[in-house]
Amino acid sequence: MLLCTMPTAQAGPFSNTSRGKSMDELYESCTKNAERGYFTKALEICNRVRNVYRDSPLSTLAELTIADIYYKRGDYEQARIAYEDFSRLHPRHEKMDYVSYRIGLTIYKRSPAAAGRDQTSTRQAVNAWTGFDSRYPDSSHVPDVKKYLVKARDRLARKELYIARFYAQRGAWGATQKRLEGLLKRYSNTPTAPIAMKELSSAYHRWGMTQKATDIRDLLVEQYPNSKQLNRLNKVLSSPAGEKPEEPTFVRPYRVPGGMAGMGGS
Repeated sequence: MLLCTMPTAQAGPFSNTSRGKSMDELYESCTKNAERGYFTKALEICNRVRNVYRDSPLSTLAELTIADIYYKRGDYEQARIAYEDFSRLHPRHEKMDYVSYRIGLTIYKRSPAAAGRDQTSTRQAVNAWTGFDSRYPDSSHVPDVKKYLVKARDRLARKELYIARFYAQRGAWGATQKRLEGLLKRYSNTPTAPIAMKELSSAYHRWGMTQKATDIRDLLVEQYPNSKQLNRLNKVLSSPAGEKPEEPTFVRPYRVPGGMAGMGGS
């Protein structure tokens, strides 16, 4: 998405370049080149508009278009820097909702989808978008921000589930319980939540904590009555309850050869 709305250029001593094109014509050339995929040429022209016509509103618009061009060609880190520079230089600009939305999106686009990968970028994107609808309640980008926030928060939930399973496979029951409980506290409204409920209730049952297992099941029924996880959990809870096993000395993930590589599952 390139912002192509052009304010009318005022006549002045610098209204034409050495090539005989006005500011408006140069900016239009920039956007047309970007739309055709000629990003290097588009950046060259837009940088000329930005640098030569500093006192024109078109120069400010060119700054934002440069960020859009970086984004469009997939250079998300450079786009983020450009959007943040624009935000710093023009904090009261009418397009600040768009800029804030794009800053979060450039971070999100660089975050890994795989649960086992470092999700620092995902968390940063969530932080960038948190409170967006309060700051810009009338923004047309609110629906998109909400959509991406759901995806990002579920990605963080899957990361917690991934770690909980890692601990469970090594018999670290206390760590497993803590991770699953934390997941449900922070990400209770994500698609991963019913899976975590099923796994935590199952774990409680196997550890002989039958009341806690039932409480989690009741919560699953209340919040996700049509979840396929419910049938799976009912099969577990219909079996005899176990006793909480003795937890062995646990070796932290970074001390295990290969770390968490290869861990997966759904």
